[in-house]
Amino acid sequence: MERTVFARDGRRLRILTLGPRGATPVFFLHGTPGSRLGPHPMPMRLHHLGIRLIAYDRPGYGGSDRLPGRFVRHAAEDVEDIADALGLGRFGVVGRSGGGPHALACAALLADRVVRTAALVCLAPFRSEGLDWYEGMTDSNVREYLVAEKGVSLLAPIIEATAEEIRGDPNLMLRNLGPELEQADWRVVADNTIRSGFKRAMAEAVRTSGGGWVDDARSFTQDWGFDPADIPGQVYLWHGEQDHFSPVGHTRWLAGRIPGATLEIARHAAHFSAMEVLVDILRWIDGDGDPSKPAEPSAA
Repeated sequence: MERTVFARDGRRLRILTLGPRGATPVFFLHGTPGSRLGPHPMPMRLHHLGIRLIAYDRPGYGGSDRLPGRFVRHAAEDVEDIADALGLGRFGVVGRSGGGPHALACAALLADRVVRTAALVCLAPFRSEGLDWYEGMTDSNVREYLVAEKGVSLLAPIIEATAEEIRGDPNLMLRNLGPELEQADWRVVADNTIRSGFKRAMAEAVRTSGGGWVDDARSFTQDWGFDPADIPGQVYLWHGEQDHFSPVGHTRWLAGRIPGATLEIARHAAHFSAMEVLVDILRWIDGDGDPSKPAEPSAA
């Protein structure tokens, strides 16, 4: 079910809810770039899991109004506003890739409402002490974040040009990433269901502009607005060891700072492998099972 809700400042937020209404609510925070459309488990799988998945477009993506200059911490306010509009009390949160820092924002700033949090292939805060932020990162991401460090005025034209190309050909994103994909990633995106879900999500992400992508990239090179060390609840951190889009050192750094963190490094996995473990992560958020056990592949 799709609908639009309004943030406390009047901005429109486009949301998608999947799964049974009375089931355990879990917010799904998409990657960068990305949208509410996934990829995420099919509705029938969510019914079997007993999970009501709530996905939304971060500001500037898809059907959500842009919030220029936003910081990672702002995601907590939007999630809280959506939860209030849906009449939700407590809920879980899972974020993949660029959604990971935003999921941690919810864990830190909505501690009285977030039951459990999972961050998959997540970045660490920029210029974190004891972490070489760019070490092991793929060249395309290094270039993007180096420009983001210099400001939106330089970053926006580059991303807007790419966004326009993706609007003309949603397959372009995967083709551009192709030379940098590990074998483990190729195996994941070779799945037709996942590939079509990824294409659909990319097309929606930049449907109106590349503004959400610009603001995400900028926010990752700024202070997050909270300290991961202050997160009080249970957090599951998952990372593929072969990931070079979000290097595994970022999650190892987070695991050393978040008091209630459980860390899993999957040796033969990479960045897009996070899509395959999502079902087991959702079980863990619902208090059932251990996602470190062999993953059951999930349909996108």
